[in-house]
Amino acid sequence: MADRGNHSDFATENHRKFNNERRSSKQWVKLNVGGTYFLTTKTTLCTDPNSFLYRLVQEDSDLISDRDETGAYLIDRDPTYFSPVLNYLRHGKLVINNDIAEEGVLEEAEFYNITELIRLVKERIRLKEKRPPNDCKKHVYRVLQFHEEELTQMVSSMSDGWKFEQLINIGSQYNYGNEENAEFLCIVSRECGSSVNSNDVEPTDRAKVLQQKGSRI
Repeated sequence: MADRGNHSDFATENHRKFNNERRSSKQWVKLNVGGTYFLTTKTTLCTDPNSFLYRLVQEDSDLISDRDETGAYLIDRDPTYFSPVLNYLRHGKLVINNDIAEEGVLEEAEFYNITELIRLVKERIRLKEKRPPNDCKKHVYRVLQFHEEELTQMVSSMSDGWKFEQLINIGSQYNYGNEENAEFLCIVSRECGSSVNSNDVEPTDRAKVLQQKGSRI
């Protein structure tokens, strides 16, 4: 009798393990998205009850979806943009790599009908469109007037990010005193920074006139 009891307990334990493994296997879902496999859980895919993925994995699903030879659901979509969708369902955050276009993720979010993800991606696109491009930098300009013999010293002493832009010969009509050396205008620029005085943003009216009358050398 004791042996029969032990055999019964052993059968019960095996049956319990079999049922647990069966329930566990039903929790994992394999997707074949455009030829790329994704392994996730039914719980993850059921995050949004209004989504295509929620309906897909229901036992009484109204969707007709083929499976491949491995049992994976076949979905004819671009796998590149599916990763951000699946990750959002996993942890509720929108994470998009720099090499992935937000517009592509939006298309997938709309296809799978994940409402909150659609809102987040649209907000990301809106903020990106408002952000100025990295190469859109403001510059300030200065016009310096000097004698011919001061040219070398002026160029060698340029610092603090100032760059040479143009040299204009304004002749001798603006000379002062009896010196015969020609005078020049030197136009320099630098990227706008917090230390730049607002008075430096625009050249003076006199400098504009001299630039129009002068010639590049």
